[in-house]
Parts: sequence; C-alpha cells; structure tokens
Amino acid sequence: MAQLIGAAAGAFVLLAVWPDQPAELGVTVPSVGVGSAFVYELLLTAFLMFVIMAVATDTRAAGEAAAIAIGGTVGLDAMFGGPISGASMNPARSIGPAFVSGDLHALWLYILAPLAGAALGALVYEFTRGEPTRPPATTNAPDVQPDGTPERELA
Repeated sequence: MAQLIGAAAGAFVLLAVWPDQPAELGVTVPSVGVGSAFVYELLLTAFLMFVIMAVATDTRAAGEAAAIAIGGTVGLDAMFGGPISGASMNPARSIGPAFVSGDLHALWLYILAPLAGAALGALVYEFTRGEPTRPPATTNAPDVQPDGTPERELA
C-alpha cells in the first residue's frame, strides 16, 4: 500500500510542478507491441526475483553482497528493458502514475507480467536450489509426543 501511495504521490508532485505532464507523469508505456512488452516485463521481473531469492533468502549466499546483486540486476533490467517496455518490474510503480495521468491502456500488462514473472523467478530458483522445498512428513522432535505434548522424563 505504501508503494502505491508513494508512486501516486510522486506523479502528483510531477503534475503540480509541470502541469503540462512531462514524460506522461512517469507512466510506464511500452514502445513495442503489448505481447512483446509482456514477455520483457515477465522476464525482467523473473531475473530480479531469482537474484533476490538467491542472495537475500539463501543462507549459502553472502549477505553483504545482496544489495549489490539486487541493485545491479535492477540496473541491468532498466538498461536492457527500459527502452522497450519501461522495465517497471513492480506493479505499484506503474499503478500510481497511470491513475494520476489517466493513461490506463497498458496498465494490465504492468500488473500481470510482474506478478507472473516474480512467480516464475521464485519457481525457477526453487528448482535450481537443490534443496527440498517441503519439510518431511514427520516433523515431531524426539522429546514431543505425536499429540504435541512434551514427553515426561523418568525420575
């Protein structure tokens, strides 16, 4: 919710400062067909989510490098995808300016593609991680009875 409010507030500031709407108040619009832009946004977000999962949630990764890896991915995504699809990678970043400007024609793309891309990136990471994603069926510790009550020690 905070991201949506922040994105809209940023667009309102642009509108207040430049009423002639420079750069369409930050609206993300594709420069290619919506199908191509959808694929770009999906893949850009999938790459970003894969990197986030790899460096921020995996204990095998160095935590200090997480910000560099994530920031580098956002930068590369923006460099390669920005001219084509706008490289939104975040629905909230696109929703605020779209509503403030009234330009909603491609908003569906910037909501659905990042959601699908994030799911895809997380799924691909889980498959490549090499660890089971579900705990074993029996998770009772040796000192806990099957009903969940602690075992009593014999004196």
